Amino acid sequence: MSDHPNQFALLTQRRFAPFFWTQFCGAANDNLFKFAFTVMVTYQLQVAWLAPAQAGLAIGALFILPFLLFSATAGQITDKLEKTRIIRFVKNLEIAIMLLAALGFVLTLPALLLACVFLMGLHSTLFGPVKFAYLPQALSERELTGGNGMVEMGTFVAILLGNVAGGLLVALPDVGHSAVAAGCVLLALVGRVAAQAIPPAPATDPGLRIHWNPITETWRNLRLAHENIVVFRSLLGISWMWFFGAVFLSQFPSFAKQVLHGDEQVASLLLVVFSVGIGTGALLCEVLSRRHVEIGLVPLGTIGMSVFAIDLYFAARGLPEAPLMGLTAFLAQAAHWRVMLDLLLLSLFAGLYSVPMYALIQMRSQPTHRARIIAANNILNALFMIASAVLAGALLGAGLSVPQVFLLTGLANAVVAGYIFLLVPEYLLRFVAWVLSRCIYRFKVHGDAHIPTEGAAILACNHVSFVDAMLLMAASPRPIYFLMDHRIFRVPVLGWLFRLAKAIPVAPQKEDSATYEAAFERAAQVLQGGDLLAIFPEGGITRDGQLQPFKGGIMKIIERAQADGVAAPVVPMALTNLWGSYFSRIEQGGAMVRPFRRGFWNRVGLNIGPEISAASVQPEALRVQVAGLLGQG
Repeated sequence: MSDHPNQFALLTQRRFAPFFWTQFCGAANDNLFKFAFTVMVTYQLQVAWLAPAQAGLAIGALFILPFLLFSATAGQITDKLEKTRIIRFVKNLEIAIMLLAALGFVLTLPALLLACVFLMGLHSTLFGPVKFAYLPQALSERELTGGNGMVEMGTFVAILLGNVAGGLLVALPDVGHSAVAAGCVLLALVGRVAAQAIPPAPATDPGLRIHWNPITETWRNLRLAHENIVVFRSLLGISWMWFFGAVFLSQFPSFAKQVLHGDEQVASLLLVVFSVGIGTGALLCEVLSRRHVEIGLVPLGTIGMSVFAIDLYFAARGLPEAPLMGLTAFLAQAAHWRVMLDLLLLSLFAGLYSVPMYALIQMRSQPTHRARIIAANNILNALFMIASAVLAGALLGAGLSVPQVFLLTGLANAVVAGYIFLLVPEYLLRFVAWVLSRCIYRFKVHGDAHIPTEGAAILACNHVSFVDAMLLMAASPRPIYFLMDHRIFRVPVLGWLFRLAKAIPVAPQKEDSATYEAAFERAAQVLQGGDLLAIFPEGGITRDGQLQPFKGGIMKIIERAQADGVAAPVVPMALTNLWGSYFSRIEQGGAMVRPFRRGFWNRVGLNIGPEISAASVQPEALRVQVAGLLGQG
């Protein structure tokens, strides 16, 4: 797969561009159809069995229902069959549904249109698993974050344009319903044309036997996802984001009218600002992640979501009563700009939060049942969105204002996120590593393509400072288990972080033989599990800035792995320019004695060499390799 300068270049490549426009048209069509229908039954028709106040709720519930009923089946079908074939079938189904909907709009048949809402929900249910299962097959690990960011951005732009187009077309005098009908069918046809150009994506589990019972299969999918605890808890994290976002999106009309004293145009502006924020955050992920799957952005996203949700409450709380105002009058008041900035930044950080989680699930899920795990995600998303609507309704019914609901949601987000990060400390650790490598140091990595994207490997690096492990963590797209001097666990804060990272303490055999043997036993388990093990062969942090002799522990690790049938290659690494920085031992007395001797934002690096086969490794030869990489810095 060819490399590219940024995520936008994917739009010039056949493996991504037709897929992007296919999903874009589908998302736009969903929302054009739903919003036009909602406006029609709310403002233009008198339907005895569907009260205007309940129309939006009924349409939303009917659209979500297929996600609960059929997601499990959709996941199985996606794993079993070739994905492009499924995409084309789904787009053919969309054309048929939109032809029915066109009839419903032209003849003004609300019952038929409600049936089409359910069918479009079914269309989206079938497309959901294939949408996220296709990307890991078409894109490399370095492209996955950017590709997901583009899809997320495209989806929210499509939602926005679909809503705007639906509202404008249905309001056209005399021809509104016909215009909506034509628009829906046209978008379905364009999506089908785009789908024809998507290249084949082979089935990942063609021998799978499909179970059609949605209840038992839904439970089976959730259990399947739970087998990988990091993936399952990431599913919960994404579902929480949908809960969080649904609270805000569902309350925009009430917030605009009751709190901001704005008309329908102001409510639409809030939706525009929210969509732009999500899209911007999604696109920023590739830039901020060095084009890897960087889950360290998730805590950053959470912090921003809570901070700006809480500030939105304070920004909206003191707004004076005023007559209903249009867009121009609304924008003329400075207090409203703070509200919009809060909304923009809140949604931007939500984009930073969600994209790495989607990419992590795609990367860590077994390819043979990736679509079923994504189907489990869709089921959880639907349940969380329903819970969001029920809870928000209960809070408003209990007398809380819309800004108070936003405040509680922001506070709940902080609590839920903190709980998730304690359950899955990898998110928190990657965040610390990301901050260290971006905000404290200027960290440049050369040769990161040499880090294996799968399978067991031993990373061997020089040891210059107390934070070397965090910098290696920042450079790797995969989790790393560290074999570290037991004394470093006594360092305040860092010791807690390394324990959280499940680092393996090792002591000299003469000093503590039990810890020594336990360390090599645990290292063998890591390599048997197909994971990355990092060691510092010098045995401790350098006290003079020079590369020390390598000890024989690495040979014991290699021999033990070979005895278990694991020939783990060794990847040599060299941290450069760290001596004399904040966390090195250049000063008498240890680190941080004169932390700013080199000023702020020190430039440091990591050079990574090609892997060496296990059979070729010798401590002195490995030391020469690392010394050579140091010379490149």
